[in-house]
Order: sequence, then C-alpha cells, then structure tokens
Amino acid sequence: MKQNQHIQTVLERQSKRSKNAYRLRLSATVDCIRWILRQGLAFRGHDESKKSLNRGNFLELLQFLADHNAQIEGVVLENAPGRMKLVAPPIQKDIIKAAAIETTNKIMEELGGDLFSVLVDESRDVSCKEQMAVLLRYVSKQGSIVERFLAVVHVKETTSISLKESLEELFCRHKLSFSRLRGQGYDGASNMRGEFNGLKALILNENSSAYYVHCFAHQLQLVLVAVAEKHKRIATLFEDLSTAQNTVGVSCKRRDKLREERAAEVQEALGNDELSTGTGLNQEIGLARPVETR
Repeated sequence: MKQNQHIQTVLERQSKRSKNAYRLRLSATVDCIRWILRQGLAFRGHDESKKSLNRGNFLELLQFLADHNAQIEGVVLENAPGRMKLVAPPIQKDIIKAAAIETTNKIMEELGGDLFSVLVDESRDVSCKEQMAVLLRYVSKQGSIVERFLAVVHVKETTSISLKESLEELFCRHKLSFSRLRGQGYDGASNMRGEFNGLKALILNENSSAYYVHCFAHQLQLVLVAVAEKHKRIATLFEDLSTAQNTVGVSCKRRDKLREERAAEVQEALGNDELSTGTGLNQEIGLARPVETR
C-alpha cells in the first residue's frame, strides 16, 4: 500500500547507497595511490597495526584525507565493511599495475607508429637480480625529443642473446617492431656493443638502420679517466678531493667545522658583493652524490 516502504524500494535504496559508498572509498584509495606513485614513495611501513604511531605512507595519507573530509571519513578505514576496506596490499598492487598499464598505453599512444630509438642498461638490484631498464627516445607530435621509461625487465642471464630475447618479448607485448627502430644506445660492455656477438650487432643484423650510439655519460667518464691518468695535475686534483672526502666524511665534528668555515666565507663574500643571493644559490652539496651527470 505504501510504495516508499516497499521491500524492493528499501533494498534498492540501500544498494544505491552501498554503491555510492564503495565508489567514494575506491576513489579515495586510488587518489592516495596516485599521489604516492607520483612522489616515488614507499607504500608500506614497518608496523601497520592499529597501535602503531606511523602506519606507513598509504594508510597515513588515507587517514589524513579522511580527517579533512567528513564524507570520506564515513566510508573508509574503520567505517568501511570488514572485507571492503580496499587497503590490503594485493588491492594496492592491482591498482598500481593498472596505473602502470595506463601510463604505458599513454606512451604508446604518444609514440604511435613513428620511428624510435631504444636505450638499454642492465644492473643488479638489492635482491641480487639482474634487471634490464628500457627507455624509448622519439620525436613527439610537437617536434620535441622526449625520453620515456618503458619497463624494467628481469633477465636470468646477461648474454647478448638473452638480452635480445627479453627485448623482443617486451616489444611484442607493446606491439613495437624492430623495423621501426632507428637508434640504440648502450654502455661500453662487450655484451652490449660487441662488434660480432653484442646486442648491437644482433639488432643490426635484423635492421641495418638501427644505428648504435655510445652512451654519452659513459663516454664522458672514459674521457675523464683517460685525461686524469695522463695529466699529473688533474690526477693529483682528484686524489686530493678523494682524500678530503674521506678525511672529512668520517667525522661529524670535521663536517661541522667545514660547514662553519664555508658559511663564514659565503657571508664575507656576500658582504663584498662577490656572490649573489637567490633561490637555489649557495646551497650545500656533496661530492659523493653529484646531482647531474651532464
């Protein structure tokens, strides 16, 4: 008799409310994951229990978002159903994989069917696994040269044949072809730039237009090493820098003393108009970790 109180109407109203709450909960989770991915931060903490003072970046960011939005607070974390909190590590990984797929699809859409070059380098990570990093270099629709990180591929062996097979598998996955390749850049390792059996030679056998260019950063390093070995004054300079680095770096007191002396020199130079002030100027930098390689 009263349609507003009909069982079917009540169930539909509750179902719609549950869908809206789930959509809001999922949006909050995705937004937090996107922010952490963009900043390149770790997701999990050492202790994610309820009693922990720091539950990790993801949970703390989600809690911060809930504290500043009453609507989100009513559907996330403790206010969410037991098995629909959307904060479990498997769910985080699924959303991360989806973000990676969407990002890769965007790169492939930007590349289209145009010509491209590939930059490859392989290194061992902290878990003692050989990883091959692959980047694409091409000209965008606006006419500017762009470099996009494509993937990190785990390789069981670092032979040229194994690297080529992994590269072929990656290209097939993203519908790329060696026939569109116009350049390849590696370091000076024999398995990469070998004249007969290196990765460079194996690709050139299939596509003679894939010209090889030695990595500029590695070339610069080789030039610096060669110059330092042949000129005593330059070699002495690097030896003195290394000695100063080791002498000062092992002692906190020496570092503080060096900072005080340097601050006094900067203050005096500013007073004599020998240095200019501004954003990013006169900052403390380290010799052990240079900011750029160019």
